[in-house]
Amino acid sequence: YQVTLFEGWTTASMRNALGVAPALTRLLPKIDDTHLREIFAIAEQQSEGWFFPDTYHYNHGDTDISILQRAHHRMQRMLAEAWSTRNPNLPLNNAYDALILASIVEKEAAVDFEKPLIASVFTARLARGMRLQADPTVAYGLGVGFKGQLTRTHLASDTPYNTYTRKGLPPSPISNPGRAALAAATQPAETTFLYFVARGNGEHQFSTTYREHQKAVLAYRQTRQRQSSRKQK
Repeated sequence: YQVTLFEGWTTASMRNALGVAPALTRLLPKIDDTHLREIFAIAEQQSEGWFFPDTYHYNHGDTDISILQRAHHRMQRMLAEAWSTRNPNLPLNNAYDALILASIVEKEAAVDFEKPLIASVFTARLARGMRLQADPTVAYGLGVGFKGQLTRTHLASDTPYNTYTRKGLPPSPISNPGRAALAAATQPAETTFLYFVARGNGEHQFSTTYREHQKAVLAYRQTRQRQSSRKQK
């Protein structure tokens, strides 16, 4: 048997996947996040981010928690490896900061080749004391019930995870990042970019100045309008 835990999933999503995987002995439904952190000796206040996304093979009767245990050990190894080869000039205090940043990069990027570019924007902003202004952190802070598009009201609603209203990194990861995101967070591309916006095709337009960024945002909105007009015809 096998089960796939995808990059960018929350721990809750991983638990849900294990809950429907065939032939597993299910122990997780009786274990809350506090108990889970105790079992795995996770010192932080959230288990988010501590499980490595991958396809895990198992035998009939194995427990769901044994899969998470393997994913946790993998993440510990992968994070330690990434942190040991980090760029020495990173504006991050420790490996956990790198895990938090990687979790944001994972949610922002749809394609692996952009992850080092996105990480370069965030590390440059951290180094300059700028707010990250990362939409996925806001959505995460709104809770599991949030679905749909973020509005200006959402962006202005302060939570510990709102990187529009608060400087620095959020208090914990917002997803479980994969290998490429961990590598990007610890070895960002060398760029002058401070901004990026979606192009509407899964990729982003990166900018160095705010004026360039405004032009890119306008181009994105025009693309969205054209796409909307085609759908209505």
